[in-house]
Amino acid sequence: MAKRDYSKDDIRQMAKDENVKFLRLMFTDLFGTIKNVEVPISQLGKLLDNKLMFDGSSIDGFVRIEESDMYLYPDLSTWMIFPWSTERGKIARVICEVYTTDGKPFEGDPRNNLIRVLNDMRKAGFTDFNIGPEPEFFLFKMDENGKPTTELNDKGSYFDMAPMDLGENCRREIVLTLEDMGFDVEAAHHEVAPGQHEIDFKYADALTAADNIQTFKLVVKTIARKYGLYATFMPKPLAGINGSGMHLNMSLFHDKGNAFFDEKGNMQLSEDAFHFLGGLLKHARSFTAICNPIVNSYKRLVPGYEAPVYVAWSGSNRSPLIRVPNSRGLSTRLELRSVDPAANPYLAIAAVLEAGLDGLRNQLAPREAIDRNIYRMDAEERQENHITNLPDTLHNALKDLAADDVMRNAMGHHLFQSFMEAKNLEYNSYRTQVSQWERDQYLELY
Repeated sequence: MAKRDYSKDDIRQMAKDENVKFLRLMFTDLFGTIKNVEVPISQLGKLLDNKLMFDGSSIDGFVRIEESDMYLYPDLSTWMIFPWSTERGKIARVICEVYTTDGKPFEGDPRNNLIRVLNDMRKAGFTDFNIGPEPEFFLFKMDENGKPTTELNDKGSYFDMAPMDLGENCRREIVLTLEDMGFDVEAAHHEVAPGQHEIDFKYADALTAADNIQTFKLVVKTIARKYGLYATFMPKPLAGINGSGMHLNMSLFHDKGNAFFDEKGNMQLSEDAFHFLGGLLKHARSFTAICNPIVNSYKRLVPGYEAPVYVAWSGSNRSPLIRVPNSRGLSTRLELRSVDPAANPYLAIAAVLEAGLDGLRNQLAPREAIDRNIYRMDAEERQENHITNLPDTLHNALKDLAADDVMRNAMGHHLFQSFMEAKNLEYNSYRTQVSQWERDQYLELY
């Protein structure tokens, strides 16, 4: 979905022509949850003048109550009219950046943070960082009260179709709705696990891609409910089947084109590509807490279910953490396969970009590619090939994050402190719980 250069007058005219009655002002909290303030169209002028205020103390990871007043500054390029409407008129959304009362970008706004890292990228001589996401999700049936159950809507598998894929009508309407909203959808299909789906849309610059991911999640959940289904982006909702990932395909550009492509280079990759790759590999364990941010994320990152658990790269197999797809020229890219859809896209993209920039600054060289199936290697073979593991719990991932100054900088002080505090509380709450598995295993035995 290409960015549009709208003026204030453009917005006013479109709101009038399309009978827009409400404005949904969207932003994202620390945890990647979409927040919004809905106002009537009469407040459009106030919005366009950056004068709409809200209480930031009620938003996770924002500010204390004594610092609560904050402003929403609209990014006019994100103006979009939802294809669904009420009887009283249409609803438009615009994604906003959060500002303090003294007119400065709020450091605790994840979108502002990504903008900051992108500015650092430009200072380093690059023009764009493109991201092509591959988000997966599950569809569950809902009960008579509209609550999600753990009953999947089908028993289909990879690329299945009706009658095995009972979610295809829902998925098709999601695609049509996304296209109505300006998305360039490239593919939609059933994934490996029962009830699991994937919809791929065209790459975009990093900020637009993060906005698109958030809009995508909103559309998927909205349309699923029309079909009596609940869409979840939880990484591993059920044991024994594959979890949901959100692979990030990334490419860096400068004035001459794709900085990752060199027709005469090894694998037709440039030195910049290898240094960026070296940075990703160096900081992989550290950015895992950001890209896999919940306790449940680590139920997906286990051997045997296609998710990557080993820090390595390859151009020819899908078992390592990072893959180099075959496309070259403008399409030359790196694919990071560990990210899951619970990640805050603004934080995740900022983290991987900062990791790559560190590789460029320090000319980090990756180790040799691993072109064998790592899942079939034993521990000794992996050690001989210098293959390390990703963290296996949120607790361990947070320790790696805390020890990495580059990744701390990728978040900024405010976001880092808030994230660490919240996630340590989350893990401590989790480890005090007693699961049914433990009762089944130990209650009678001991």
